[in-house]
Amino acid sequence: MDILPNLFTLLMLILLQAVLGFDNLLYISLESKRAPEDKQRMVRIWGIGLAVVLRICLLFILMKMMSSFQASWFSIDSHALHVDMNFTAAITLFGGAFIVYTAVKEVVHMLTLEESHAEKKQKASVAKTVSLIVMMNVIFSFDSILSAMAITKVAWIMVTAIIISGLLMVLLADTVSRFLQKNRLYEVLGLFILFIVGILLLSEGGHMAHLSFWGHPVEQMSKGTFYFVIATLVLVDIVQGRYQKKLLKQREKKHGALA
Repeated sequence: MDILPNLFTLLMLILLQAVLGFDNLLYISLESKRAPEDKQRMVRIWGIGLAVVLRICLLFILMKMMSSFQASWFSIDSHALHVDMNFTAAITLFGGAFIVYTAVKEVVHMLTLEESHAEKKQKASVAKTVSLIVMMNVIFSFDSILSAMAITKVAWIMVTAIIISGLLMVLLADTVSRFLQKNRLYEVLGLFILFIVGILLLSEGGHMAHLSFWGHPVEQMSKGTFYFVIATLVLVDIVQGRYQKKLLKQREKKHGALA
């Protein structure tokens, strides 16, 4: 009797994981490029596989200890700063700060790139790259797991959705990575999207920690605003790319006429 409602809930959770997992997939594709070229696919598979196992563990931990994660660790209440920190807020703030740092660092590398730096970057440790992918995957998963728990309390449905979304990530990660390799300019777009993701996580973590500076609270960025900014970035990039191609054709015609 409950099969159809459970299947519908499972489908909803898979779609939710897919939507919320886009930024995660982008991070995995960009981060895996640090590994040697012949190891990159293995890094993505191991990173996502280990992260799925940890996500399932995290799901059961959250189901059992939700109140403990929401409990206050420490609080500061002064004229300049107010904060009431808990575990979830701390993890979210750390993840946001790390993603912002990674995106800014990669953009700076692009602007000051030399061949020697590029070769050194390719030889990053496989273990280190997998560890970073797993760590960030778990941080990204907080949002999706909490959303899943709000939709259903049936454990097997949530576990199945996590496993299916993990398999989809493994399948799509190679496609996204190949696309970024063939279209290097879109890598810049990806890094700026990651930067916005970091800002989103920082705003969520600050809101959960009731963080405020001189009486001005940190407001959580709405998901609608986030997706609007991402859509605008993508649209600007597409329009700019087509406009550059148009200018290039006009210059080629002009040079051809002069010749």
